[in-house]
Amino acid sequence: MLARKSIIPEEYVLARIAAENLRKPRIRDRPRKARFIAKNGACNLAHKNIREQGRFLQDIFTTLVDLKWRHTLVIFTMSFLCSWLLFAMMWWLVAFAHGDMDPSTESTTNSTKWTPCVTCVRSFTSAFLFSIEVQVTIGFGGRMMTEECPLAITVLILQNIVGLIINAVMLGCIFMKTAQAHRRAETLIFSRQAVIAVRNGKLCFMFRVGDLRKSMIISASVRIQVVRKTTTPEGEVIPIHQVDIPVDNPIESNNIFLVAPLIICHVIDKRSPLYDISAADLALQDLELIVILEGVVETTGITTQARTSYIAEEILWGHRFVPIVTEEEGVYAVDYSKFGNTIKVAAPRCSARELDEKPSILIQTLQKSELSHQNSLRKRNSMRRNNSIRRSNSMRRTNPSLIVPKVQFITPEGSQSASET
Repeated sequence: MLARKSIIPEEYVLARIAAENLRKPRIRDRPRKARFIAKNGACNLAHKNIREQGRFLQDIFTTLVDLKWRHTLVIFTMSFLCSWLLFAMMWWLVAFAHGDMDPSTESTTNSTKWTPCVTCVRSFTSAFLFSIEVQVTIGFGGRMMTEECPLAITVLILQNIVGLIINAVMLGCIFMKTAQAHRRAETLIFSRQAVIAVRNGKLCFMFRVGDLRKSMIISASVRIQVVRKTTTPEGEVIPIHQVDIPVDNPIESNNIFLVAPLIICHVIDKRSPLYDISAADLALQDLELIVILEGVVETTGITTQARTSYIAEEILWGHRFVPIVTEEEGVYAVDYSKFGNTIKVAAPRCSARELDEKPSILIQTLQKSELSHQNSLRKRNSMRRNNSIRRSNSMRRTNPSLIVPKVQFITPEGSQSASET
């Protein structure tokens, strides 16, 4: 340790550490706000301290459908096992009360005309097997009912009714879980990012939505909501304040024909919560734009809903989506590899309010973008011209056959003149 201290002075070490800290500044990111709706459409909400748990049992079918698959399968299995065991106990009690379990009855059956309630039921195991045969209508032929006991006939009717109810509930529950609407929503996709650009002279908030299946969504409609934390003039804090914003749709019914990916547009006007937000203020805004797509599945007729959300970091100012629908050999082809691709376009960095108050800002922005585009074209053309000239000169230097030879012309006076052709 002493030798190292003598080799590297302490002042040099401190100076080096300070220089490294200056080169790599430590940036403390602002704590990100929790999303209300995740990108996959799941609601980021946790229910706590629910005291009235009995309300879930009043709607038992919806509760079973909302359960996870492992819980549903356990309940499905246990419901059948419990019903079989319950009625097996009842059949065993009926046979025991009638005396079918007595071993002496086996000798009397051969001499006298003694009839049991259920044939071949002399233990709990045989009663359990007969219970399964009755409820699932499997007849092996070894055990069967007789006319001896009216109570046994009553138990048979009761078990059939209970078995039908359990079958209807559990099979209906499993069918609803497999045909849930959110399964169809998995093939409804949204662009990962949204954009703000100028369309028809107005600042617009835009995103892209598409359907991966050929079966259509009938009467599809799109709604946009802004969720943000607000405080009323009275001092009341609303943590999740939802505001509907209009969607620019030329169709009065507000339904979209989702046969191909569409760009949904919201014009930022006086009714929009984004009216006073500029490009510089967007990163500082604590807001979340929720997109809801609803419609009826064509094949099943079930209403489905797909959701996503965009926060301030996922909104690109001054971008536009690239076209992905092309016509190839009489068929419209959709290239989903470019579904979320955007390009930079000219857009004013001010808010929509400032743009409405000073329309000249848009004209100046477009003129600047046009001049920059022309300058870039000029630079590109000049670079191409210079490259072609350099290439031709290099080819002449490297290939001597391209060099034009000098030819001498003799004049009538006898003098020689050299000229290059």
